[in-house]
Amino acid sequence: MEYVSIKNLGRTEYSEAWEIQKRFFGQLLLQKQQGSAEEQYLLLVEHPHVYTLGKSGHESNLLVNGQFLAKIGATYFRTDRGGDVTYHGLGQLVGYPILDLERIGVSLRDYIFSLEESVIRTVADYGITAGRLEGATGVWIDPHTPRARKICAIGVKASHFVTMHGFALNVTTDLNYFSHINPCGFTDKGVTSIERETGLKPSLEEVGQRFTAHFGEILKIELK
Repeated sequence: MEYVSIKNLGRTEYSEAWEIQKRFFGQLLLQKQQGSAEEQYLLLVEHPHVYTLGKSGHESNLLVNGQFLAKIGATYFRTDRGGDVTYHGLGQLVGYPILDLERIGVSLRDYIFSLEESVIRTVADYGITAGRLEGATGVWIDPHTPRARKICAIGVKASHFVTMHGFALNVTTDLNYFSHINPCGFTDKGVTSIERETGLKPSLEEVGQRFTAHFGEILKIELK
């Protein structure tokens, strides 16, 4: 069984967490190329207000300018993950698994499926029925209806089957911040959170523990 170290970064600026990701990602990739087994990680973090754009995204999906972002205390980054524009902020659980999928024994497609399934099981713990929307990575409520709304965004980067970036699950997130973007490029779908769906306000620590348990069970890895 593969072992993965959990690092809870708490509330951390996006730029700082990105540098930590890149360091661990680079170490794991280098050690893999040299034939040794470097430590793997799951980073859990909460970011202050920030908008990020994936490498294949369209800047037009960010609906406000830099002056407005400064006014609302938000920052903006172009990143090297997949996907379009999304928002990270307070009350949102963000996870960045730095894994070697070959060591774990899953394909990139199955890994993304496992991320989604871990979130689906996590929100089910709070009485929420969630699922997938064909052609749209992430986790959705009522995905096949006009009321489709995303509760978790997923965007991943992989090189030689080593991963970085990950998921962003809305727990008690202020959803008003999503009104300044077309989330993940969609103009006809909504966003939601555990709080919006249930009225509950679980802590990010609690939700993180539930996610970690499901993630480990699905991928058959031990997280510590």
